[in-house]
Amino acid sequence: MEIKAIHQLFLECSSISIDTRKIEANSLFVAIKGERFDANTFAKEAIEKGAAYVIIDNSDYFINEKTILVSDSLETLQELSKFHRVYLNLPIIALTGSNGKTTTKELINVVLSEKFSTKATVGNLNNHIGVPLTLLSFTTKTEIGIVEMGANHKKEIAFLCDIAKPNYGYITNFGKAHLEGFGGVAGVIIGKSEMYDYLAAHKKTAFVNLDDAIQVEKTKSLNSVTFGLQHDNAFLNIIAIGADPLVAIDFEDTHIQSNLIGLYNANNISAAITIGKYFGVANSQIKAAIEHYTPDNNRSQLLQKGSNAIILDAYNANPSSMKVAIQNFIQLSKPNKVAFLGDMFELGEESIEEHQQIIALLGNQETIDCYFVGKDFYTNKITKTNFHFYETFDALSETLKAKKTENATVLIKGSRGMALERVLELL
Repeated sequence: MEIKAIHQLFLECSSISIDTRKIEANSLFVAIKGERFDANTFAKEAIEKGAAYVIIDNSDYFINEKTILVSDSLETLQELSKFHRVYLNLPIIALTGSNGKTTTKELINVVLSEKFSTKATVGNLNNHIGVPLTLLSFTTKTEIGIVEMGANHKKEIAFLCDIAKPNYGYITNFGKAHLEGFGGVAGVIIGKSEMYDYLAAHKKTAFVNLDDAIQVEKTKSLNSVTFGLQHDNAFLNIIAIGADPLVAIDFEDTHIQSNLIGLYNANNISAAITIGKYFGVANSQIKAAIEHYTPDNNRSQLLQKGSNAIILDAYNANPSSMKVAIQNFIQLSKPNKVAFLGDMFELGEESIEEHQQIIALLGNQETIDCYFVGKDFYTNKITKTNFHFYETFDALSETLKAKKTENATVLIKGSRGMALERVLELL
């Protein structure tokens, strides 16, 4: 069956799903093979749960006229999303970067939704499966689509741009993330800049932070909408920023007091302001949207648990995001500070050195009680009164059960695999 015909069937459905646990009535189920399972085996279950059609790529699981047999279900999902994107022909903003993608995406969405009917990537569905699902969630009622793109190797952003065909693009930053897959920082810059390559080739527009030298250099030949701190020649000139500990920003005649902690979030907010103004959202609406936005999902959250103020930033970590989180924590003028830092993953041969650098960053901090968790931190352990090293979370857990933390300002930061939000239960 041709993609055009499959798309017509898709339009008859209420939603699309790749997981029978979340399937809805009258949906289209796409059976995708994973590393641990073959979703073709769930095709019959999908029909029984109310799916209107199922797409499979194994004829052994053909059921009836509701079954669409293709050569490759994943490729069909991707081609279907490309067809749907062209069919809708709506403006799409794509964003990628080493840090801050999801927070920036959420901020852009809340700002633009003040004026438009928007739809954005849900959670972190930002890969070769998530981006197609995001595009297929857009409807004729969607006025602007916002698509987050993640990558851990070169050519991935190029592939996702070919699917989403963005009209606008923004790269949050170029940092030390997924060094193993990209082959180092230089590889990260090349890989993320594939978005710029797409925008240049198709004469589209980039949003550019003038305070990021790499962004400025990489976008010289692009149509750019710029922003930055005290740049009179920028489309948006940020007058002042601060964080005590929540980020505040002044631009034009507007003051914004956000619910985001850490100066590293100032660029994320500035990008959302810039994009909002570019699309004609009023300053008062931008202010209201950002001031009402509260982070969740363990990203830059400021929580109160008992007598402790907690900065929960444990969704993920890499050397760049870990460094800025620690620097922000150091500058907080609080008397009793405790940091729980977990291993950073996917760093390859550079992992040991990067963990050493994080430990060194805290080396002259005598007033911060530092708990390092994970094999790579433990391998680099040093003897210092306020430093504590644990190879596993269970080992840390035993210590915390016997120790009471009170009236403290706490930072929790680590890669997703460390699941350091579990520290909350022990405080």
